[in-house]
Amino acid sequence: MKKNRSGFILFFQYLKQGFFGNVRKDVLSGLTVAFALIPEAIAFSIMAGVDPMVGLYASFTIAVTISFFGGRPGMISAATGAMASLMGPIVAKYGVEYLFAATVLTGVLQWILGICKFGRFITFVPHSVIIGFVNALAIVIFMAQLPNFRGESWPMYLILAGSLLIIYGLPRLTKAVPSALVAIIVMTIIAAITGADVRTVGDMGEISQTPPFFHWPQVPLSWDMLLTILPYSLALSIVGITESLLTATLVDELTDTKSDKNREIRGQGIANVINGFFGGMAGCAMIGQTVINVKSGGRKRLSTLIAGVFLLFLILVLGDVVKQIPMGALVGVMFMVSFGTFDWSSLRTLHKVPRGDAVVMVVTVIIVVITSDLAIGVVAGILMSAVSFAWKMAKLQVHTTASDTGGKRYTVSGPLFFGTMSHFIQLFDVQRDPEHITVDLASSHVWDQSGANAIAKVVQKYAEAGKKVTIIGLNQESQTVVDKAGFSFVSSH
Repeated sequence: MKKNRSGFILFFQYLKQGFFGNVRKDVLSGLTVAFALIPEAIAFSIMAGVDPMVGLYASFTIAVTISFFGGRPGMISAATGAMASLMGPIVAKYGVEYLFAATVLTGVLQWILGICKFGRFITFVPHSVIIGFVNALAIVIFMAQLPNFRGESWPMYLILAGSLLIIYGLPRLTKAVPSALVAIIVMTIIAAITGADVRTVGDMGEISQTPPFFHWPQVPLSWDMLLTILPYSLALSIVGITESLLTATLVDELTDTKSDKNREIRGQGIANVINGFFGGMAGCAMIGQTVINVKSGGRKRLSTLIAGVFLLFLILVLGDVVKQIPMGALVGVMFMVSFGTFDWSSLRTLHKVPRGDAVVMVVTVIIVVITSDLAIGVVAGILMSAVSFAWKMAKLQVHTTASDTGGKRYTVSGPLFFGTMSHFIQLFDVQRDPEHITVDLASSHVWDQSGANAIAKVVQKYAEAGKKVTIIGLNQESQTVVDKAGFSFVSSH
């Protein structure tokens, strides 16, 4: 009885803290996000080569599921461009049913990676890469809106200007409701009353007012099928995790709160598994809609849940109204997201940060903008940062002195690893050195087998020359690395 009561109390606390700690702002921000999700989901469906409803079903299913299982409250997950860009080949070659199966497998792989605590991966992403990722995404979001102006006349620009005026002007008067939500509603009413000839949500694709149903992917259950979709699912899972972790980190900074990255990965996995069985395409965190949510006051899981539920409500009940929303209003909202996402301070401090970090940030931005692939840009930035770090670390200093016994003492400073192995060996003058050599490594540290191997090679060279080497100063961690590598030589702590 006590256990049941204790469980009920914990569940009540979970609901209160996770869903009901910021109700009014969460509801309003969720409503705003739902409007912004529709054109994005349709556009990403077209990009993937599937029916617009596939993206809309995915956005609903993922948002609702992740609100319960995710590790970053207030973050919006749905169908995304980064994931959609990887789906075209499998849809074109095998059909949409294979995409549903690949979505399920993507979720399974993500859940496994979450169990394996892959969330720690985000700690290896340098700050310069994160800034580059954020700035690149802001540019990509801005550029993605430009096609909406193609063939449009002055009414489109007036609606855009009116939307921006409300978005940035209303908060000066009141912050009771999200200005982006007001902008969408007001501009839709104005466009409907005036009969303005502008592009609307309905022009982007057909929206059918039917709910998602459970759908088992119509694919053969065989190893051949599994091996066919595995490469696609693996790519989708890694891209989804990368974008979700980076977005979660951004929200952590914006809200000054912490999140459970491994729980988020598991939640993304569960969401994609359910999503695949309800006719949706694989998705992940959406930085644009997440920024809208946070800027509108959304902080708890309720905001994500409302975004998903209201999205379905818009499709089923207000489908005809949604089709009349002018794209100019939504473009204004996305412009606000772009301007708010970009880290303008990074431009002011670009000349002050280390040159290597500045180069990594700029290159990350360029790669993401050119390829429109966030994963490629982030991976390239991480590799550049790793090479830059290894280059900085690959420096050794040596100081030589004569010992009281007529020998020679080498005092080495700096890390011993694969990047300094050759340099370390070249520090020693085997032929000219006396019969006894002491190598002091108290100011050094052996990081890997290459470092241990470098020491062993130096000892071997002196032994072949009939000379004796004594290694001193190895700390406990370095000695452990040397012992595990299987090397034995005269040493002293």
